[in-house]
Amino acid sequence: MEQISHKQLMVNGISMHVAEAGEGPAAVLFLHGFPELWYSWRHQMLDVAAKGYRAIAPDLRGYGDTDSPPPSAGYTLLHIIGDLVALLDALGLQQVFLVGHDWGAIIAWWFCLLRPDRIKALVNTSVIFQPRNPHVKTIQGYRDAFGDAFYMCRFQELGKAEAAFASVDTKTVMAAFLAARDPKPPCIPVELGLDVLFKGPAVELPPWISPEDISYYAAKFDKTGFTGGLNYYRAMDLSWELTAPWTGAQIKVPVKFVIGDMDLTYVFPGVKEFMNGGFKKYVPLLEEIVVMEGVGHFLNQESPHELSQHILTFINKF
Repeated sequence: MEQISHKQLMVNGISMHVAEAGEGPAAVLFLHGFPELWYSWRHQMLDVAAKGYRAIAPDLRGYGDTDSPPPSAGYTLLHIIGDLVALLDALGLQQVFLVGHDWGAIIAWWFCLLRPDRIKALVNTSVIFQPRNPHVKTIQGYRDAFGDAFYMCRFQELGKAEAAFASVDTKTVMAAFLAARDPKPPCIPVELGLDVLFKGPAVELPPWISPEDISYYAAKFDKTGFTGGLNYYRAMDLSWELTAPWTGAQIKVPVKFVIGDMDLTYVFPGVKEFMNGGFKKYVPLLEEIVVMEGVGHFLNQESPHELSQHILTFINKF
């Protein structure tokens, strides 16, 4: 990891931690998900830097060594994308290639929708574009589909998820998330506490994640807690309100989408049908969809160099 440098930058009123590798003229911006950090992109950063690109991976607002402003209302899509536009300005970059995963994928879709002038092309992973439904707020939509037990609904109340995460060692929390392979939508019955997520037998780490990796994540979340990341879920309905002017808007940058066939997001009801139908309506410059066989949700860590190759073969075209 010596090839990766670190710095703090003031962006959009917060101090943001940024990891960088490489010095090429074209930059690739990587956006992580929950509960993750810049560190999730460590493999791809080195791979694209070795091919002449400048790799940039921030800890997003609320994570790691980046500031975590307290109110959940400060974690809307507009806040996060505002941070990223300010980051590009601070780095002197007019345009970048964009790569996202999980929550980073959601942000990446909306970054391209709101500011396509700043994005050369997008390689997005794991989470398809979800067009704004003007009739139903986001969390209510999930509640209608999966019930009150759905994890996003359970995350809404300040303090409850935090208490569950704090009920066990943070290494146990991270191992439970990163090693999860259950493709069913995650639902925790409302009569049970969220701590049941971590009360099963000890998790056996898969070969692609080491105890040292778990320790890196845990050390950062021990310092910050999980409230920053949970606030993304708590701001979803406010984001729904604020993005009303873009209802029906299309994403007009070139896109490649990559997902694992063992990813719980791949087997969500309606996802495969959308990928084969309506996806192109909202993302007209979608050039390629890749389904990685035998790969789960954290594909950037489970099959890192295969994903790097998918990224490089796409961005090399531009």
